[in-house]
Amino acid sequence: MKRNRIALTGAALLAIGAMALAGCAGGSTDTGDEGSTGSSSAIISANGGEPENALIPTNTNEVNGGKILDSVFAGLAFYDGDGALVNDMAEEITVDAPNKVTVKLKEGNTFTNGEDVVAHNFIDAWNYGAQLSNAQLNQSWFGDIVGFNPDADSELTGLTEVDDYTFTIDLSSDVASDFVTRLGYSAFYPLPDVAFEDMDAFGENPIGNGPYMLASEGAWQHDVQIDLVKNEDYKGERVAQNGGLTLKFYTAPDGAYADLLGGNIDVIDQIPESSLAVFEDELGERATNQPAAIFQSFTIGGQLAHFSGEEGALRRQAISMAINREEITKTIFADTRTPASDFTTPVIDGWSDSVPGAEVLAYDPDKAAELWAEADAISPWSGTFQIAYNSDGGHQVWVDAVSNSLKNTLGIEASGAPYVDLATLRAAVNARDAAGARTIQTANRSGWQGDYPAVYNFLHPLYATGASSNDGDYSNEEVDSLLAEGAAATDAADANAAYQKVQEILFKDLPVIPLWYQNSIGGFGENVDNVTVGWNSVPLYYEITKAE
Repeated sequence: MKRNRIALTGAALLAIGAMALAGCAGGSTDTGDEGSTGSSSAIISANGGEPENALIPTNTNEVNGGKILDSVFAGLAFYDGDGALVNDMAEEITVDAPNKVTVKLKEGNTFTNGEDVVAHNFIDAWNYGAQLSNAQLNQSWFGDIVGFNPDADSELTGLTEVDDYTFTIDLSSDVASDFVTRLGYSAFYPLPDVAFEDMDAFGENPIGNGPYMLASEGAWQHDVQIDLVKNEDYKGERVAQNGGLTLKFYTAPDGAYADLLGGNIDVIDQIPESSLAVFEDELGERATNQPAAIFQSFTIGGQLAHFSGEEGALRRQAISMAINREEITKTIFADTRTPASDFTTPVIDGWSDSVPGAEVLAYDPDKAAELWAEADAISPWSGTFQIAYNSDGGHQVWVDAVSNSLKNTLGIEASGAPYVDLATLRAAVNARDAAGARTIQTANRSGWQGDYPAVYNFLHPLYATGASSNDGDYSNEEVDSLLAEGAAATDAADANAAYQKVQEILFKDLPVIPLWYQNSIGGFGENVDNVTVGWNSVPLYYEITKAE
């Protein structure tokens, strides 16, 4: 779930052209035939799902709505298949200072109702998303802009319109170099003036400025599909090479896969578990299976008995070395997962398979038993080690496999602790007593799918003191300091150096046990070509061609 950081020298301006995110192991795979010619009017069909909410960029943070928004809207920039940030509506984005950014827009871009895309379309949309009373799911994305208040309505005074095609962004901390990497995310899309007349109605029939537009009023058939056609006026870098895109809504991947095999759909980005072992044989070169920006782990909270201090460090190392990641990813996941080598993902710049301390991820049952015995010498183990998981997510098989490894290697009782669904699990993980301590007394499955392609996004929310997704209440002053150093760094090398030091500490402390990177898996039909799956596991629909 990405790229290099921005070089910044003092107050020197730095323009973003195409920031290469991933210099890594397969951020995308072009699985089609680039030499083929398809019809520019053919409609591509793909799998999707009913969006959670109306199609408002600041209120959509799930993949079904995101697929549509990314097709209908165009932001200042977008992430290409390799995760490089490429200007779209922006002519230039410059970092003026560690806390200040200037945006200059291209002239001549319009929404599909004919409105020009100008600076206030971004300023108004971001202010709408930031206001507490509007209750937008993506409100927190505007938290670094001066004037943001998470607890009350407050104008983003850090946004200043210089002229119709120029605006500046003042930030409340020195994170400008990281902030600009986030600008390809859908929360930062612009809105036309007409949207603010009736936002609910607009969300049913959104008017965008991207490569596609709704085929007609009511093109969103709830629980069935949405029909998009090419926006002939779009002048960005994502010009559609086909005539349109129909996203069919499925409630499970089984139906989509059956439709693909039957020639009733062109592209899918999910494979049912029952077909993981055979889909590559069944689809041949039309199968996609590549790393995605998804990191999986389980968290051992600091509140658990026997998991603090020197004893806890020894037990965490022992547990990690007792897990045979190679075997589990091969036998259970049919190689659709890749054993982790760090705390990020191979599809972003900054990923590494050689972070000092990563040897703790190697399967070594003898060393694991030795470390566990050393911990027992400090304080003898008692009880059962359990991993909480949600039963609706297909996690029982790997949790059982890991538990069996711990039983066999460490000679302890170990098992899964199932919760009926993800919401119930998250409520249990987040529950606290009167003193503020977490009350869950088991480990819990965890992980991260990138919001935007950057190492910072895989580290800060999970391991910074008090961060929103820090399940184990991990706190390390040096980690906090290094994260801030990385976010404020003036170039990619400095930022990644700071983040690597963070990971060296994480490998010593192991607040979570890294497991594997989750692949993007799917396939496409015989009549389509030029299928590329992006860094975030979503196909680049605008590039696909199809024979009629």
